[in-house]
Amino acid sequence: MDPIRNPYAPGAGQRPPELAGRDEQLRTFDVVLERIARGRPERSIVLTGLRGVGKTVLLNALRSSAVRAGWGTGKFEARPDQRIRRPMSAALHVAVRELGHPQADDVDQVLGVIKAFALRDAPASAKLRDKWQPGIAAPALTGRADSGDIEIDLVELLTDVGGLAADVGKGVGIFIDELQDLHPEDVSALCAAFHEISQNGLPVVVVGAGLPHLPAVLSASKSYSERLFRYNRIDRLPRAAADAALQLPAQEEDASWSEEALEAMYAATGGYPYFIQAYGKVAWDAAPENPITARDVDVAGPEAEQELGVGFFGSRFERATPGEREYLRAMAEVAAEKLDAGEELDESESVPTAEVARLLGRKPQSLSPARDGLLKKGLIYSAERGRIAFTVPHFGRYLRSIA
Repeated sequence: MDPIRNPYAPGAGQRPPELAGRDEQLRTFDVVLERIARGRPERSIVLTGLRGVGKTVLLNALRSSAVRAGWGTGKFEARPDQRIRRPMSAALHVAVRELGHPQADDVDQVLGVIKAFALRDAPASAKLRDKWQPGIAAPALTGRADSGDIEIDLVELLTDVGGLAADVGKGVGIFIDELQDLHPEDVSALCAAFHEISQNGLPVVVVGAGLPHLPAVLSASKSYSERLFRYNRIDRLPRAAADAALQLPAQEEDASWSEEALEAMYAATGGYPYFIQAYGKVAWDAAPENPITARDVDVAGPEAEQELGVGFFGSRFERATPGEREYLRAMAEVAAEKLDAGEELDESESVPTAEVARLLGRKPQSLSPARDGLLKKGLIYSAERGRIAFTVPHFGRYLRSIA
C-alpha cells in the first residue's frame, strides 16, 4: 500500500479523516446553537473521558460548528500553573473580533473591559513593564472587570461580551480543554459567571473538556454546577463506528479492509480512537496489497505497540518521578491481582488506594506525595473516595509489559 496515500492520522488533538461515532454530540450542539440564537435557555457543555478517546478532536469540531453558525469563538487549554485571566482574555479577544459588530465604539468598549480584566493578572503594585500586555489596541476601561475579585470580574466581563453578541443576534462560545486543571478559585468563578449568564439569558456558552473526574471538580466548586452543565461522557467507539473510522478513509483511497482485519483491529485497539489511528497507519504501511488483511494487522501489531509505548505511554511515564513510577507500577500490579482473581475492571483499572499501599508495604499517608504528584500531572484520577485509576486506557497493561 502506498504510504504517501495513507489516510490515518495519529496525533494529539489531530482530527482523523473520519470523525466516527460522534454524530449525536454534533447534532446536540447544533440544537444548542440554534436555541441560544433564538433566545432560548440552554446549558453549557462538558465533555469527559479518558485520554485518547478524542475529546480535543470533538472540542475542535464543536468550535467549527459554532464558527459556521456565525458565532464568535475562542479556545484555550487550562494549565495548573496558570490562572484564568490571561487565557480567557486572549480567547475572548478572538471571539469579539469574529463577531463583526458594526459599531466600532461598542467593540472598543468591550475590548477595553477585556484588557482591564487581563491587566489585573499582575499585582496592583507591579510596574508597567512587568504587566502582561494582551495586544488589545483599545485603552483599558477602568472600573469594569478589574476589581481583583475573579468571580466579580468574570461575571462583568462575560456580561459585557454577551451583550455585544446579543446586539448582532449571535453568540459567543468559549472552548476550554483540560478544564480540570483550572485553579479551584477560577473553577468557582467560572461556574458563578455562567450561572449569572444563564439567568440573564445572554448568548454565551462554555464547552469544556476534561478527565472523568471533572464533574466532581465542578460539583465541589459550586453545588449548582450539576444543573449548570450538560455532561457528555466520551467513550471508546462501538464496533460499527470503529469500522467506519477505518473503512471510510480507505475507500477514499480506493482501498478496503477485510472483515477479519476489522475484527482484529477492534480486538487490538479496544475501539479507542487514538489507537485506531495509530494501528491503522502502521497496518496500511505494512499491507503489501489491497485489501488489508488480518495478517497485515498481526504484522503491524508489534510496531504499533512500540510506537504507542514511546509516544503515548512512555512519554507520560517518563514525566513521573521515581517514587511516582513505583506508585504507578503498584497500581498496575494490584489491577493484575484482581484480574487474575476473576474480577472485572473497567478500562481505567480503578483500584483501592489502600491495596496499593498494602502491596508497597507502606502506610497510605506516606504515599500521599506520590499520589498527589500523579494527580497534578494528569496521569491518574480519583472519581471515587478511596480509589484511584489511570487516565490513559491500557496504561496498566503497558506498565506490566515493561516490568
